[in-house]
Amino acid sequence: MKRSFINFRKLTALVLAGGFMAACTENPDPNPTPDPVDPVEETRWITVAAAKMGDNPGDGNGGTLIYSLTSEEAKDPNFSIAPFDNGFIVPSNRTARLQSSEDGNTIFNISYAGDTGGNYSKYTVEGGQTFTQSGTSVSIAPYVGSAPRWIKLFDGDKTGSAVYVNTEHLFDDKGTPDDTSDDTYIRTEATMGVVTLDLVNSSIVDFQESVVRLSEEEEANGYYVSRIDMPTLNAAGDKLYIGARLSKVDPATVESDGDAEILGSKTIVLDYPSLLNPTVISSTVGHGNTNGYRSINSFEYKGSVYQANQGDPNGSHILKIGADNQYDNSYVFSLDNALGTDDAYILAWRPAANGKAVVAYRDASSAEGVAGAQGFFALVDLEARTAQKITDIPYDADFYLFQYQGFVVHGTEIYLTQAPVGKNGNIYVVDTETGEVTKGAELENVAGSHFIGVF
Repeated sequence: MKRSFINFRKLTALVLAGGFMAACTENPDPNPTPDPVDPVEETRWITVAAAKMGDNPGDGNGGTLIYSLTSEEAKDPNFSIAPFDNGFIVPSNRTARLQSSEDGNTIFNISYAGDTGGNYSKYTVEGGQTFTQSGTSVSIAPYVGSAPRWIKLFDGDKTGSAVYVNTEHLFDDKGTPDDTSDDTYIRTEATMGVVTLDLVNSSIVDFQESVVRLSEEEEANGYYVSRIDMPTLNAAGDKLYIGARLSKVDPATVESDGDAEILGSKTIVLDYPSLLNPTVISSTVGHGNTNGYRSINSFEYKGSVYQANQGDPNGSHILKIGADNQYDNSYVFSLDNALGTDDAYILAWRPAANGKAVVAYRDASSAEGVAGAQGFFALVDLEARTAQKITDIPYDADFYLFQYQGFVVHGTEIYLTQAPVGKNGNIYVVDTETGEVTKGAELENVAGSHFIGVF
């Protein structure tokens, strides 16, 4: 939905002034410096996502409900919504994986787990709890399973992409079928599957499987790609970047090696739209994972892709992949250094078109709440490489952001939700240009549940 608002008082004044000028014969020339007309203000739907408790507070396993309001209502602290009581139940056995169109008029969903796991559907946003399914559903489960990791590519709401990886330990088979003790570990083979989905026509575009290889040395030492997520299209539209998490086994025992050295952050690069020819690029700036969790983890800005990493022993970084499809290791943006904190861990983030972003994070100062470590928000500048904690948002030990999924970007403003597990909260709107924070609509919560963002 899109509404336009015009300043009718100024419009009336202009009409009257125009009539007066037309009637006046002494000065027929138009005013060389007419009064400016206020720009047309546009609104959009803001869809709030609420994750219901399953067995434990904050687990979100009881399903997902959504409720929409206008951006004006979202900014109004006197406006209140109760999605857990009267929201639309999104089809999903556990927490739904949601995306929205750029204008907010459409919600895309792929059900996660259960009998309907892997089913893609889309809904027209009509306000409140009214979401009307449009088009047909299609299942991507035959390609990537019933609990797919998927994302909407930034190509004008045309395409989505889902991924998975399967792993298998490979040996040289020097032993016998009855005694494999002489077999020697070679490497762990990671087979990646990628599917692209036509979001407009609800159909499969392509599916490809590929083996993802690390360096010979890394593989011989037991490293392998164990999880992938968050496909991102580059500015040229010819490469797909897929975030990766590495795991390691002890080659001598093939047991998990949890104390291993954490390697430089890695990303899988694929040809697009063919989904062929995977290569792996490595950062020398950041270490740890780039697959994120449930929120988009990398974004294109001014021809490059900026990507958060997680599990970095030196705290999360925002990394840069240049137009040459390689990490730009001259770009160093440490959240620890920028915030003056320790152990910063980026949970979710979203930049506006001006290169300024809101980051959800936890750090060494986070209290241990009912569902996990306490979360905070920061305003960061990708170009200046600066970050500042947003202090105008209230924080609580039970403010849990690990499952946070969605921010709404509306011009230079970014909308977000704030509510501790089981407690009421509010929508907040951050003006990324000025840093000003507006407290918006109240979010009514229920015991053990939490909010996972806006779309």
